[in-house]
Amino acid sequence: MKLIYDVSDRPSAGKTLVFAFQQMIAIMAATLLVPLLVSSYGLSADPAAALFGAGIGTIVYLCFTRMKSPVFLGSSFTFLGAYAASIGQNYGYLGIMVGVTFAGLVYVVIALLVKLIGSGWVNKIMPPVIIGPIVALIGLSLSGTATSWMSTNGGSDYSLLSILIGLITFLVIVITSIKGSKTLKLIPFIVGIGAGYAVALVLTVIGQAAHIEALQLMSFQPFIDTFGEFSIKSIVDCPQFFIAEVFKPDQPVLDAAAIGNIALIYVPIGIVELAQHIADHKNLGNVIEKDLIKDPGLDKTLLGDGVGSIVGGLFGGCANTTYGESIGCVAITGNASTSTILTASIGCMVLAFFTPFVTVINSIPKCVMGGACVALYGFIAVSGLQMLKKVDLGDSKNLFVVSAILVTGIGGLTLNFGHNTITGGAILSVTSLAVALIVGVITNFITNGRQKDHADPLTGAAQSMGEVEVKDSEHTL
Repeated sequence: MKLIYDVSDRPSAGKTLVFAFQQMIAIMAATLLVPLLVSSYGLSADPAAALFGAGIGTIVYLCFTRMKSPVFLGSSFTFLGAYAASIGQNYGYLGIMVGVTFAGLVYVVIALLVKLIGSGWVNKIMPPVIIGPIVALIGLSLSGTATSWMSTNGGSDYSLLSILIGLITFLVIVITSIKGSKTLKLIPFIVGIGAGYAVALVLTVIGQAAHIEALQLMSFQPFIDTFGEFSIKSIVDCPQFFIAEVFKPDQPVLDAAAIGNIALIYVPIGIVELAQHIADHKNLGNVIEKDLIKDPGLDKTLLGDGVGSIVGGLFGGCANTTYGESIGCVAITGNASTSTILTASIGCMVLAFFTPFVTVINSIPKCVMGGACVALYGFIAVSGLQMLKKVDLGDSKNLFVVSAILVTGIGGLTLNFGHNTITGGAILSVTSLAVALIVGVITNFITNGRQKDHADPLTGAAQSMGEVEVKDSEHTL
């Protein structure tokens, strides 16, 4: 696609700040939601600390990838079951930190293997016929979150008004991206989310004045919690870093058996996450028209993701992963400048201490973020479908591969092992995305694994001669 700012470009300082703020908004909701979910399992996790951890983790990633991969790393939802399992077994803050470290080390070990044997196997195992629908699945699998937020505003009650606000947000983003000035086209999410927020605020004020609950789409509770009893912490506050919580006297001490059990919980999930890591970088490479698997290299991206996750986990406690929202933001705006990502990372670290900012972000109605995510997740899905342009879907060999991936992925086929008494779910769950990838690879091996082989040497030679003759005749014409 045509980029307005390439990876190495550096917009002016003012523009960079605005673009970075947009990236922050795009990744903020999901990054802050993970620690809130962890807190619901019985262990307090600070969203501001997770924001700081995501920022510093992304900086580590940018360093390892030599500023060649423009994507933000945020809190991963994949490890929620692992967090719940370690909390349920009373491993405390240290248990989560050790688990995130194990998950990060999985990437480090795989990165070292890639360094030794190369990354050519990636294209062999995951050609466009596989990686295209997998990338599409990433967007499609997230689409349920977007529509759920739009239709229920993050709650349980269906609301047509909530859908309307989401559609307003989405359409303003679309209009800004297509009809806006050159500058506005680079910040459609700021404009769209701002418009949705303003409409929701007006309706909520009217709803509270007229005592109409259906109009009250915003919650002012974050502002009440922050400014109800005003103090210096209402302006500046130090996040509750995990590394500090570990050294409190009431925390459990882990023995060798506990550490081994934590490894068994987190390591398999780290291996499963490899599929999304590769798919995200294939997708991002398609957007910026560069092969990130070759340059900076899969070993560099894995090291950046793994070490970045470990470092981020020391502060925020959450394992990090490349964010589809960030990739979608790059695709829609055409701004692939890594200086924007770096500025967003630093901004997250600074604003984690600035209480009013976190409060405002927490007050954005889910229906507004749902409308924005329709654009973000849609672009991810479409970019995956674009990878299939050169794939002959009229050939049943390819058709079986794509259909197997899409059906198992969209259908939500998972592999669950063990039983978590805290959450009621599995201790280890192989996500539908990973299952779809496994099924796709197996199907492709069966259908296309030997497609280049010839029945015998004479047939192969005849076919080769035919190909040469066709090419020569085309050249002559």
